[in-house]
Amino acid sequence: MWHVRFLTTTAALVLFAGLAHAEDKASPPSWQNGIHRTDLSRHDLEVPGYEAIQVRVDFEPGVVSPRHSHPGAEVAYVISGTFEYRLEGRAPIVLKAGESLFIPAGTPHVATNIGKVDASELATYIVNKEKPLLKLEE
Repeated sequence: MWHVRFLTTTAALVLFAGLAHAEDKASPPSWQNGIHRTDLSRHDLEVPGYEAIQVRVDFEPGVVSPRHSHPGAEVAYVISGTFEYRLEGRAPIVLKAGESLFIPAGTPHVATNIGKVDASELATYIVNKEKPLLKLEE
């Protein structure tokens, strides 16, 4: 089923790539050009159907992720820079290097690099393997 999740995520990225070409040059950098993901680890858990995934995510200054959710919990740990996280139903929170945030399963959220330099986070997901890792939200 990993290939179905990969294809779904890839299709979403292609969709957003097409939208990026329509952006005004004065706008902040588009997320698909300004966010770089590095997969670090992926392991099955003792709970059937679930896995742990760790990803390093690097954001260029001013880049905003699309509004999205995950089929499980996420822990975002800021490695460097400053992020603003907006979780549905909560006030925005600003985190700097060394700080972390728990994002409950299925919670729509957005991450923004609000600094003037690149920012990085370590995203750890505990997710259902049968569902796509990323669900784009409106």
